[in-house]
Amino acid sequence: MAKPLDPSRLEPRKSPAQARSAATVGVILEAAARILEERGFEAYTTNEIARRAGVGVGSLYQYFPRKEAITRALIQRETAILLNEIADLGAEPSGRAGLRRLIQAAVMHQLRRPALARLLDFEERRLPLDADVANVSDTICSILEDLLGRPDLPAQSDPATVARDLLALTKGMVDSAGERGETAMESLERRVGRAVFGYLQMQLDEIAQAASFFKK
Repeated sequence: MAKPLDPSRLEPRKSPAQARSAATVGVILEAAARILEERGFEAYTTNEIARRAGVGVGSLYQYFPRKEAITRALIQRETAILLNEIADLGAEPSGRAGLRRLIQAAVMHQLRRPALARLLDFEERRLPLDADVANVSDTICSILEDLLGRPDLPAQSDPATVARDLLALTKGMVDSAGERGETAMESLERRVGRAVFGYLQMQLDEIAQAASFFKK
């Protein structure tokens, strides 16, 4: 059995301090992304990434100690795009509008570059990225909790748990669609929306039933 990878070995060797260095790192990450999309894990080596990026492998190793560190940085790059898309959901006029936009962003995140997203999902589960995943989940759940507090959505006695459920439901459906190779964004958005708002409606029905019971 292979020895688990130490999370510290996924840390970059250094962060780009200048625009030129940042541009080099960006080129390396995009080269890695395109190799994954076009040729998968078989061609995913530091030598091939450096060649595709047009940099020497020594330059690559100045920033990344191994290909898994590149993968982590690539996951972080793609996740940052999603988080940027949903950062201003608090400005939406209603909770329902905010949830719809969050669903749209989640679907776009998966289907914008579906082959890349599918492979990065696999690597996110394989690599020791628990802290990264937890931080992203906490950020999204905080946004969800804020939306759940809006007056147009059912009041929640435990919004933190509901937020976790909605995140798991959305992520599960979107990731599963990506694994199946789906490409129809609108169809997936509708299905996820039915699941999310159906969950909330069931909760509303349960609250109403409980209230009716205690009135008897």
